[in-house]
Amino acid sequence: MIVRFTSLTLGAQLMHTVASPSVAYLLLAIGLGLIVFELYTAGIGIAGVVGAVALALACYGVVALPVRWWAFGLIVAAFVAFAVDVQTGVPRFWTGVGFVAFTLGTLFLYDGVSLSWITMLVGVGAVLLAFLSGMPSMVRTRFSTPTIGREWMIGEEGLALSDVDPEGTVSVRSAHWPARTNRATPIATGATIRVIGIEGIILEVEPETGGARDYRERRARGDRAPQETPTSLRES
Repeated sequence: MIVRFTSLTLGAQLMHTVASPSVAYLLLAIGLGLIVFELYTAGIGIAGVVGAVALALACYGVVALPVRWWAFGLIVAAFVAFAVDVQTGVPRFWTGVGFVAFTLGTLFLYDGVSLSWITMLVGVGAVLLAFLSGMPSMVRTRFSTPTIGREWMIGEEGLALSDVDPEGTVSVRSAHWPARTNRATPIATGATIRVIGIEGIILEVEPETGGARDYRERRARGDRAPQETPTSLRES
């Protein structure tokens, strides 16, 4: 009997590598982390594409390995918890919940297959660093303004990056801002907006056309009305 050894094709080598416990685990963490990052950026960028590819490869490896599915669920739930606090820009209660869930999921992910301590330390440490420092800083930078004063923004026009109904995100002079509008005038993604006020870092906006007139404008009109004298009275 003749035994012949043949080398694996490039695709087969990739799938074989992905089915490694350490690689599958790290790809899972990277993929979920990049997906969360992409949720807080406008549009679909490189991070979202890379994250989707990493997550797809991780799922292939997870299916091929003896995985405890409850531990896998803990890891996914951990990133959902991380995402809650990323939106606030400050690590809080849900970051702690996510860290505990991710650590437990890491320790019990595989049934009968153990991860090396180095792999677990790299995974847990990188995720903790990203969601304690990296992600919150990214969100604060995203919603920061390139100038010191912000009064100049009142009256400026911009673009709605998401539906503002009543809250959403807008772009004014290439800077991204959280915004809100009157419930009577929801603004669709891509519509032109006008800034009518600022509260903290939140812009009060209205559609470029068809904006609801608020009580301040109506009162100003009412204050001016008594000053107007009919032409017939002036002539008499």
